[in-house]
Amino acid sequence: MAKILVYNNDNNRMETYYKGESEAMPYNANRTLTVREFRGSSNSPTLWTTKRTMQSWNSQRYLYGAPIPVGFAFKRSFEGGHGSQSQHYAGVAFDVAQLLNQTKRDRIREVAINSGVWSYVEPAYLTPTWVHFDDRNRNAACGGNAGYPLIRQGSRGVYVLVAQDGLNTLGYRTGGLDGVFGLQTKNAVIRYQRSRGLTADGVIGCNTWRSLQENVVGIGKTSTTIN
Repeated sequence: MAKILVYNNDNNRMETYYKGESEAMPYNANRTLTVREFRGSSNSPTLWTTKRTMQSWNSQRYLYGAPIPVGFAFKRSFEGGHGSQSQHYAGVAFDVAQLLNQTKRDRIREVAINSGVWSYVEPAYLTPTWVHFDDRNRNAACGGNAGYPLIRQGSRGVYVLVAQDGLNTLGYRTGGLDGVFGLQTKNAVIRYQRSRGLTADGVIGCNTWRSLQENVVGIGKTSTTIN
């Protein structure tokens, strides 16, 4: 049984679901994406994503009109496997069609681009043997549309979960793993910033994101990681 945290983009609230591995992900239509498929190689008992990401998947699957095998979707930062600010850690990205032929991959990529539901679709020359699309926040703290957005006290969502996960794993306790940037999370950020010689303002911007993710990605679960 997996605990699944979903950020509802429509009302700015975090929702919690408990689902078996063979059940459909929350907000998934017609059981085209099970918990097991979304989990991929992650061993985490807790997963997260957004309502909009699931709705984008629904559109992608409907427009393509056939099953889309998922190779990689969710990972937690401490598990590694992707870049330091990968959208997979936020639960809003899919790497698919690794086992399909080139014609089918090209069609899936074409559907993803033409659908307009994804924030980003990786060009074929970067992912020649799979298709990557995601529902990232385009306002990256370090500029451009790659990486994570600036978050601060009052923020909610999957990027807060990424930050809380990293902070707790590194021993800076946030008081929970809930996707809500409250006072305890802010204080944990300040403690982390002070320990790394960063501006201790409790805001996770470009420099703090870079430092946090570079220190936590791939280090493995620790005694302070929250499941």
